[in-house]
Amino acid sequence: MAVGGGFQAAVSRRGGVSALRALTARRYPDIALEVVLGDDKETKRWRYRLSFGQDNLKRPLIKSETVSRNGTVLFTRPEDKDEQDPARLSQTYLEQVNVNQEFRAVADFLNSTKYLHIIPQLIREPDRSVGRVNDPFGGDFLEQIAATPKRVQESRLKRIAAALRVAVPQLVDLELARDRRGTPHLRGRYDHWRPNAGWQTEDQFSDGTLRLFGLLWATLDGTGPLLLEEPELSLHPEVIRYIPSMLARAQRQIGRQMLLSTQSADLLRDPGIGVNEVLMLIPGVEGTAVRPASSIREVRKLLEGGLTLGDIVMPNTRPAHAEQLALFGS
Repeated sequence: MAVGGGFQAAVSRRGGVSALRALTARRYPDIALEVVLGDDKETKRWRYRLSFGQDNLKRPLIKSETVSRNGTVLFTRPEDKDEQDPARLSQTYLEQVNVNQEFRAVADFLNSTKYLHIIPQLIREPDRSVGRVNDPFGGDFLEQIAATPKRVQESRLKRIAAALRVAVPQLVDLELARDRRGTPHLRGRYDHWRPNAGWQTEDQFSDGTLRLFGLLWATLDGTGPLLLEEPELSLHPEVIRYIPSMLARAQRQIGRQMLLSTQSADLLRDPGIGVNEVLMLIPGVEGTAVRPASSIREVRKLLEGGLTLGDIVMPNTRPAHAEQLALFGS
């Protein structure tokens, strides 16, 4: 488990149980999570389920925890010892190394998950995020790169520079260098009429360049699941439409699973995206419902008729009465 992690810390960082509950939840609901892990041979090798609520002092409290392997339940809580000592229900078995040996693969897999949503301004001004480690928004992003072994770092920067030239044709080279204070800076060399005058640092890069750089670095950095939020921001539509193909190619080479959230029709126009790979978030009166696109008959019919997922998904996930925004100020 990560230092400073665990059930209590995870709930606290998110504002407590009350903040995690859906706004449409009825009185005193529990929160339940279920994760199924597997591969092509064993699609449901592991199943982990956790439900929790809070006590009268609003402290997070585990209501149930279950782990199964290939359909066989390894344990389920609460156990007799939990009933005798309720304080035990403040921690999951998943986070306790003295009891999770038999299913530690589940903990290791979940611990390898990485979320990324690069905010270019935080890369340019890291002082805003002093003290944060592995900041998913990029506050210590350049420090993370600097901590990578030199040979690995240089190899990745070379590969990324070659890819970035598609979107930024003038970019010739990338390197990481430290200033007099020891602060790391990303430097890019651009074609220029004077041979040695084309160097720029991250504070001069465009938002799109920094976000695409962060996206490319993230795909190479690690093997666990990668969660990317709206990777299309600040990028040209003709670049956006090739993001799925780029990530699919990286996935085949590295083997990590990637999940993207998007509101871009351009990203969904990649013909390589299967209808079974898309989950639609559909807003409604009782909150947002998540439905596989493949489960909706109309979506399948429209695909057969020649429309792209981008043409189909966006109209079906739009907020009701979105056109009323045009009346603002009238």
